[in-house]
Amino acid sequence: MKLGAVIITMGNRPDELRALLDSVAKQDGDRIEVVVVGNGAPVPDVPPGVRTVELPENLGIPGGRNVGIEAFGPSGADVDALLFLDDDGCLPNTDTAELCRQAFEADPKLGIVTFRIADPDTGVTQRRHVPRLRASDPMRSSRVTTFLGGANAVRSQVIAEAGPLPGEFFYAHEETDLAWRALDAGWLIEYRSDMVLNHPTTAPSRHAVYHRMVARNRVWLARRNLPAPLVPLYLGVWLLLTLVRRPSMPALKAWFGGFREGWTKPCGPRRPMRWRTVWRLTRLGRPPVI
Repeated sequence: MKLGAVIITMGNRPDELRALLDSVAKQDGDRIEVVVVGNGAPVPDVPPGVRTVELPENLGIPGGRNVGIEAFGPSGADVDALLFLDDDGCLPNTDTAELCRQAFEADPKLGIVTFRIADPDTGVTQRRHVPRLRASDPMRSSRVTTFLGGANAVRSQVIAEAGPLPGEFFYAHEETDLAWRALDAGWLIEYRSDMVLNHPTTAPSRHAVYHRMVARNRVWLARRNLPAPLVPLYLGVWLLLTLVRRPSMPALKAWFGGFREGWTKPCGPRRPMRWRTVWRLTRLGRPPVI
């Protein structure tokens, strides 16, 4: 299988970006063609052979990655699968690309592989980086219902059939939107603990827009993808979970502002998943109400 890699950058982590590019170049097997997208910022110096695209404005995470996809032809058709990697991550092992190839070749219905993210100093995988409800054992590989945005591989055929990432989202939940559409199209998603991306331990709330974007995009996710009876149930559960977590008053205010924005602003085309996909998600351990 021919692999490509898409990396988006704000140009503010040149050393980390170079380390990531070096780790991609060291992967076993055929060379991986890499595209680095400067998301509203100049791309730092990169090694020869690495292609770059510089955007005049920040299109957000999904928008920037979509530009990288199209750099490999329509829906990434010039390659069989694309790696999406955070620019401050690093592949510590040289066999990750080969493991991806083997996984895709062994199962023609496998559409997305999501890697295990580990802190480079401690080796610890944060619970939020295990994309399933039963997340206590990050070393257990399994079929899952979503994937990690900056540590994954996606068949280009999935993008051709299910569509690109939702550019409207800008940041947060764009992976789940694509995952649900891929599952509805019949593809499988697998979490692999043996495919590792080293990434410093961080809190998602470090982003100033975190609470607003999470709430807005949660509403958009439901409006775009869920059968009508499940929309209020799904959003009601997440409203209760947010209150139980007792965020600060500024965070709660931002959350409710985003929640309101999710109902009042357009979210892109609505394509509700089939009820058999709802059942499929439930059998995989994550019914689309939580």
